[in-house]
Amino acid sequence: MHLGIFLEQVPDGNMAWWQMLASGLGWTLATAFFAWIMAFVLGSIVGVVRTTDNHWAVRIGDAYVELFRNIPLIVQFFIWYFVVPGLVLAVKRWVVTLDPTQHQFVTAVICLGFFTSARIAEQVRSGIQSLSRGQRNAGYALGLTQTQTYRFVLLPMAYRIIIPPLTSEIMNLIKNTAVAYSIGLVELFFRTREMAEMTFRYFDAFTAATVIYVVIALTANRVMALIERRLAVPGYITGGK
Repeated sequence: MHLGIFLEQVPDGNMAWWQMLASGLGWTLATAFFAWIMAFVLGSIVGVVRTTDNHWAVRIGDAYVELFRNIPLIVQFFIWYFVVPGLVLAVKRWVVTLDPTQHQFVTAVICLGFFTSARIAEQVRSGIQSLSRGQRNAGYALGLTQTQTYRFVLLPMAYRIIIPPLTSEIMNLIKNTAVAYSIGLVELFFRTREMAEMTFRYFDAFTAATVIYVVIALTANRVMALIERRLAVPGYITGGK
């Protein structure tokens, strides 16, 4: 691997290749961050809805999860980027006000947010249903409403239980940002391909990208592992004592 290539100037720009990759990394992290916030909020809402006693709400929640889990991610990217603006006039008018990079970024966040939220919804549902029915009944016995029971009794426990699968989802989300290359977002994979095709140093470019992805994913893993140890519920998570 020739490290000097990363210090060389980009032929059609005023920056070095390492700066080009760093700019792509910035878009990757920004996309993952905002998509995670969206996914966590939506996934929590849908996950909670699927554990209520309202059968119609449960069916809608189940349909939501099945829809976004069963359509390939790259197909969802194309639908959000090319199809939705053409079908929804209000969206088309809004997209016209954005420059291409903003359009690509917003689309990537929305697409990854919905896709990941369906997976988080399943985990939140599983976490809540893993709790004994007595905890829900205890909340009602104390005079708490259903909303208060979820907020103060069920969700605090469920979130702690599902930290390990949430860790996997964060790592998957970071890796899935590479699919945004398909709609032209200049994230890390896009910049890596650009460097490889312009310098013909495919090994150097993709080795660097691999190392960067591994470092980001492992960092997220270690941070979540620390959170898991701090919030672990004895008896629910192995090693949580």
